[in-house]
Order: sequence, then structure tokens, then C-alpha cells
Amino acid sequence: MIVGTAGHVDHGKTALIQRLTGIDTDRLKEEKARGLTIEAGFAYPEVEPGMELGFVDVPGHEKFIHNMMAGSAGIDSVLLVVAADDGVMPQTVEHVQILSLLGLSRGRVALTKCDLVDAARLARVESEIRQLLSATPLAEASIYRVSSHTGEGVGALRDALWTEAAQRHELPAWGAFRLAVDRVFTKTGAGLVVTGTAVSGTVHEGDMLRLEPSGIRARVRSLRRQHRESEQARQGDRVALNLVGSGVERDAIVRGGWVVDESLETPPLQRVDVDITLLDNVTALKHWTPVHVHLGVARLTGRVSLLEGQRLEPGGRMLGQLALDRPVHACLGDRFVIRDHGGQMTLGGGTVLDGDPPRRGQRAPKRLTWLTALAECAAGGSPYDIVRPLETGLSLWPEGLDLDKLVRNFNSDQQDLAARVEAMGGQVISAQGHVWAFSRQGLEAVKARTLETLQHNHVNEPSMLGTERERLRRQVMPGLPGAFFRPLLNAMIEVGHIERHGPFLALPGHQVALDEADERLWQQVQPLLADTPFEPPRVRDMAAKQELDEQAIRQALMACARLGRVYQVRKDHFYEAMAVERLAGIIKRLDAEHGAARAADFRDHIGTGRKLAIQILEFFDRLGFTRRVRDDHIVLRHDMFE
Repeated sequence: MIVGTAGHVDHGKTALIQRLTGIDTDRLKEEKARGLTIEAGFAYPEVEPGMELGFVDVPGHEKFIHNMMAGSAGIDSVLLVVAADDGVMPQTVEHVQILSLLGLSRGRVALTKCDLVDAARLARVESEIRQLLSATPLAEASIYRVSSHTGEGVGALRDALWTEAAQRHELPAWGAFRLAVDRVFTKTGAGLVVTGTAVSGTVHEGDMLRLEPSGIRARVRSLRRQHRESEQARQGDRVALNLVGSGVERDAIVRGGWVVDESLETPPLQRVDVDITLLDNVTALKHWTPVHVHLGVARLTGRVSLLEGQRLEPGGRMLGQLALDRPVHACLGDRFVIRDHGGQMTLGGGTVLDGDPPRRGQRAPKRLTWLTALAECAAGGSPYDIVRPLETGLSLWPEGLDLDKLVRNFNSDQQDLAARVEAMGGQVISAQGHVWAFSRQGLEAVKARTLETLQHNHVNEPSMLGTERERLRRQVMPGLPGAFFRPLLNAMIEVGHIERHGPFLALPGHQVALDEADERLWQQVQPLLADTPFEPPRVRDMAAKQELDEQAIRQALMACARLGRVYQVRKDHFYEAMAVERLAGIIKRLDAEHGAARAADFRDHIGTGRKLAIQILEFFDRLGFTRRVRDDHIVLRHDMFE
């Protein structure tokens, strides 16, 4: 159990921890000289085997409020310290507000310096404390009268804390490993060391992690937890990691960064969607107000974008977005606090809803419905009940949900998410290393839209053999990558709802034919194309030879191209489909033998000039069958002409 102090400067937080544990948490020379805590300090007293107890001593002075924020990460229970001679002071109030914004609801109150005042004063201060806490999660917290100087009441407080720690059962770590970094330094003979609180998951010696937001990969050479050597650490632990790897240097990560599991890879982002609560003792917050943001251990500046209005009233709550001055790492449920532009006053705070929001449509009704579902999910605490947002997302986006993004934002297991989708009757499709999820109703709607689109195309393009797959995807599901549309089409082909004709897709029984005039022209020019299949004559040459109208032949061949009889390889140069398939076979053979097709080898195989061979290869590049890499043409779509 980690106990964190809170309270006004010089109210005796450090002295109380020293009296409780025998450990002085002020470790810096400046702290000793000035007699106040600047950086968060840590104390881990000797306890019984199987019990773990630690204390985080956070600064109370308003100038060091950001360090107080950093120290609060990972706290299980709060020890609010109020001096009997001063009573409730400004930083006392602000610390209580911050604790509430951070969702810390367990704790006690230590009324210190009781030896300096009389009983009447103690009663008045206790009344002030009760009034301060009355509307907070700490309203029922016990108050202990103590004196670090005489030792009065310290034993009772110690007994209560030690008893709670002994009764507290270790909860299973959930999610992938995340560490909020509050110190970075190099150690002779070891290299880079980062320290912080493990927000989730577990880490072991030898694990590969990522430094965020730089994205540099690092290996855990060794680690310490609770200031002791260990082979592993888990959620809630105070951890020091010795990291090694290419690019892992002192400037690779700074205080406020993160060390996370590789599965949580995200692009560097400077916007996060949030659920904002404004304190009731501040002025209204306007859209695009500049603020200081404390997120995890990071201290940033940015602006608040309100998504449901132009103004948030005191004590109100609204969906919003933080536009930050530099990239950050964030997941669902991460807590933040915002302070005014000068960094002097706490304005409010809240919860991160989406650490990877879309660039557009932030205020669209569907998006706001989704964020509301995430807010309800985060309000339940972690690990999150993700059934409700999954159901909401699948109904909002029948065209599919990017499950990889949800895994990163929820910090959840992909297999667990996939199993939940399938338990809802949905379907999970994996392709090219990515995973998308679809609801049952969404899949049925996609299939119906596909059939309707094909029918529409058949009516409006009767001479077309069908619709090319990529064009059909753009018509039916423009937001879905082609890799995920292909399995849906294949399933419809397998059950006979769609037929494949080469690169074209059509409804069963779809018949196409040329009109009589075009069919007569085709019968006249087809032998000319077949005579020299790899170097057929141009349209103007065929028109001259057959004494036919050039434009009429061109139109007839274009109609034949729509039927799949011919391909227009270059301007006014049409090849029979059988010839194109033979050319594709030659390219595949060269690719299999040499790793790619080159113009010289291809020319030798088809018996044409080099210029024409290059033009044919460029045609296959445009078709997407091959891709040119310098002088090579590499086959990408082996199934295109099967």
C-alpha cells in the first residue's frame, strides 16, 4: 500500500513520516537548507513478511505544485496533514481539490502540532477540516491528533496504517506495463536509469519496452522495486529501470515521459480527448483558453477545446480536448489537472478518454456519443468494463472499429477484446497485421450495401462485366482499408452472392453484351489483335487496314475493355485479355526466378522492342499488379490474373 501526504507547506508532512517510519524523505541539499520539500520523497519502512507499505512525501508549497502532482501517481491512500496552529490554509484547499480531481478517495487526516494549541483550538480546526472535506470523497476520513515533536498520537496513526496495509490484498496487475517517469539519470557502469511509478501491468528483467513519446526501443537490463533489487515489478510499485539499447541515452527521455510495453505504440500526438470538470470556486472556462496541464508526471502548456459548447461554468462538466505544446502518451482513464495560464491557480481536471483522437469530426454527434460512453467506462475505475463502449462503438460505426486503436487506448488485451466482440455476435477480421471488429448488424448492412451497389452499377453500366474490387470498396465502405474489405467479399463469393470475373465482381446471372454495331466491329478487328498478341496494331492502323471509321473502332474497343475482352495498355493500344494474362505469367516467372522483372529480360521473352516492353511493364505497375523499384518491377498481386 502506498500512502501519499498532502497539505500546506510547513504543516509537518516530512517530520510526521520520519516519526512514523524513521526515514527522512528530504534528500536534496536545497531541501535541507530551506526546510521544505521540493521533490517528492519516498520511505519504505521495515514491515512484516508479505506486507508492503510505502510513503510518498509530496511538496506543499504552491511553487512546487507540479511536483506534488508527480508524487501523487500510484497513491493508494491519502494522509492529509493539517497543522493545528495554522488550520486549513490555501494549499490545504488546493491539495484536497487536486486529490478529488485525481480520483483519490481513501485516506486519513493527521492533525499535527497538537502540542502547540489548546483543546478549543483543536476542536475548531477539526470543524474546519470536516467542512472542507464534506463534499469530497474523503468526507468520512478519520482525524488523528498527533505531534511529531512529542510523539503524541503517532502510535495510533501508525497502528491504523499498518493494519490497513496488512489487510490490503494485492490486486492483480492489469493491462500492459506503463511507467510514469519522474527521474532520469545515468549511472557509471550501468547507463541510463529511469524511476517512477508503475501505473499498470508488470515488467521483468530482459523485457523490451518503448520510450514515449520518442518511440525508442529499450531493454530492461536490471530493475529495483521499492528501493530493493528485484527481477520484476508490477502495477503500483515504485520502480527504477536500468535501460539499454540503440539510441538509449540521457536525452532519449525526460521527466514526464513514459516507459511502456511495445504493444502500446502510438504516433506522437499533441491532442487528447478528455472529460473535464471545473472547480466551483473559479471563473467560467472559455473555449480555447490557454492553460497549464499536469498529465501523469508531465507538466505541459496548451489550450482547452470545449466540444459541447463555448463556455464551461464553475462546477460544471463537459467533453473537451487538450491541444498540447508537445507530444504526449495517454490512455483511457489517465487523470489530469489544469491550472491557469500563469500556473498559479488550479482550475479543474478530469480524465483522458482517447489518447489518439481523429483529426476531424471532433464535435460530430457520433463522436460525442462515443466519448460519453468512454467517460462512463472510465468513471467505473480500472480495470475498465469495456462492454458498454464496445457495444456503442460497433453500433455507431457498422463499417468497423479499428481494434488495434482500442487495445492501445483501453490498455487492454487484444484477444480479450476480440472475444468480447464475438460474444456480442460480431466478427473480428485480421489482415496485414491489423485487426478490425464488426457488429453482426453492421456486417449484414455492408453485405446489403454491396449487393445494392453492384445492382446499381449493372443497371447504369450494362456493358461492364462487373465492378473492379477497389472501386466497389470506395463506393461501399470508403473508410475501410482494402485489406479488410477483401475477406468480406470473399465470404460473399463463397456462398454465391457475388461472382468473380477476373478483376471484376458481379451479381450472379449478370449478362453483358455489345450492341450489334460494336459486335460487328469487334469481329473484324479481333483477328488483327490475335495475329501479333504482344504487339497488336494501334487503332488508327486497324482502321486504315480495314477501311473502317477510326472513332467507331475506338469506341467498340473501349466497350470491349469494359467487358473484360481487352485491356488498354497504352493510348489507342489494346491487348486481348488472353494476351495480358500470358504477359502477366511471364512477369511472374521472371519474378520467381530473379526476384523481379527487368525490361531487358522481359523484352527478350516477348520478342518486342525495349520501348514497348517498358510501356507494358508500366501498364502492370498502374494496374497494381507490380511495383517499380528503380529498374525492377516486383509482383505485388499474385492472385490478380489467376
